[in-house]
Amino acid sequence: MEHIHRIKYQSKLYELPYRVIYSRRRTCAISISAEGEITLRLPLGTTDSQIRRLLLDKQNWIITHYLDALKQRENRPVSDLTDARRKALEKRYIEAAKAYFPKRVSYFLPLTGGSFGRISIRDQKTRWGSCSAKGTLSFNWRLMLAPPAVLDYVVVHELCHLTHMDHSKDFWALVERVCPDYRTHRKWLKEHGHELIL
Repeated sequence: MEHIHRIKYQSKLYELPYRVIYSRRRTCAISISAEGEITLRLPLGTTDSQIRRLLLDKQNWIITHYLDALKQRENRPVSDLTDARRKALEKRYIEAAKAYFPKRVSYFLPLTGGSFGRISIRDQKTRWGSCSAKGTLSFNWRLMLAPPAVLDYVVVHELCHLTHMDHSKDFWALVERVCPDYRTHRKWLKEHGHELIL
């Protein structure tokens, strides 16, 4: 079900559609995809008043990132590939990702610690990677289009969640120990992630 959050920003009223996903997670999170899709990921039992408070508290973050996503979408390069050619290339990249990501996971796992269940290659709308409570590592195949160091950062990021299922100081300390330049790679994804298309 789609909801609407109204924000007045620079004398203009924006009606921002968002969707809500409930799960057994402990914390609330807001994500905005490259398409400008707003998603709230909430613990089971989160009340309407708590949602309103979250939206108000994060209002400035939401509108600035939403407008950034729209700007990036407008500036996104236009592909001249036919649909058939694009699908064929995507299939090849997905197969390459299925072979490549396990190698990078095997390389970094001794450095991050933890154990995982399986690796999944996906075309996620709002994430470059994820780590489930059961230890399933999911990676976006489009990272195959990114610089290798950026892909490695995402691998390290998700592997560190096997030890710290949050974004605490201990989590980021572990990420930095394994990937000292992670801030540079995270910034690159924020600025250029929308370009990773065929």
